[in-house]
This record gives sequence, structure tokens and C-alpha cells, in this order.
Amino acid sequence: MADIDARKEFDNGLALFKAGNILRALGHFEKAMAEHPTSLCASYYAYCMAKERGHVKMGIALCLDALEKEPGTTVHYLNLARIHLLGHNMHDAITVLREGMCHAPDQEIKDLLDHTSVRKPPVISALPRDSFVNKYLGLLLSKLGRR
Repeated sequence: MADIDARKEFDNGLALFKAGNILRALGHFEKAMAEHPTSLCASYYAYCMAKERGHVKMGIALCLDALEKEPGTTVHYLNLARIHLLGHNMHDAITVLREGMCHAPDQEIKDLLDHTSVRKPPVISALPRDSFVNKYLGLLLSKLGRR
């Protein structure tokens, strides 16, 4: 009976998560984790906890544990990368997203990776990044394969 209740709490939390109500989803994931913890629930719980309570290190540890148990599940990579972004660690987030894409192509991971990709330094560092010279020189060098 507890498994059914835990599944119901997880499903309710997931619906709230997808609707963008992270705080309310956190409560449902907490209940599901207390009744019957699963790797999938731990992954979502980790992100919600990091986002709402600021427990980034604990969230990373939970997500890494979920990844260890289920290495092929892309949502674990996505949630771990989101937690790294909350902790202002873009390099690790990008590394995790790229690793997730290697396991299985996922549109959400691709979108987040495109959104957080690291920009190259300006061609002429003495000029601002958005200057006409830097912008078009960078485009030209990219077309020529030199950048």
C-alpha cells in the first residue's frame, strides 16, 4: 500500500514540477522519498531541494547517487546539470549535459546545453565583445574554420 501512495505522491510532484511549481512539488517528492525512495524521485527531489532550500551540495550528492544506480537515465543528468547551474558552476553543468547526450539524445538536455554553452573570447580582447569589428571578424574566422 505504501508503494501506491509513494507513486501517487511522485506523480503529483512530477505534475507540479512540470507546471513550474517547484516548491509544492518538493513537498510531494519529500513524502514519496519517505515512503518509498527511488532513484527517479531522488533526482527530482534533489533539484527541488537545491532550488528552494539552497542545498546544492546535498542535491549534487543525491543526483550522483541516482546516476550511479541508473546511469542511462537522462533525467538524472538534466537535474544534476540544473543543480550545478544553481550553484553557479557552469563548467560542470556543461560537462554533465554533454555526458548525458552521449548516453541518449534528449531534447531537454540539448536545449539546456544550447542555452548554457560557453562563448569563445572576443577576437580582439581590447575591444568590447559586441563591437562591429569583433562580431564580424569572429564570424569570418568561424566560416574559415580558424575559430
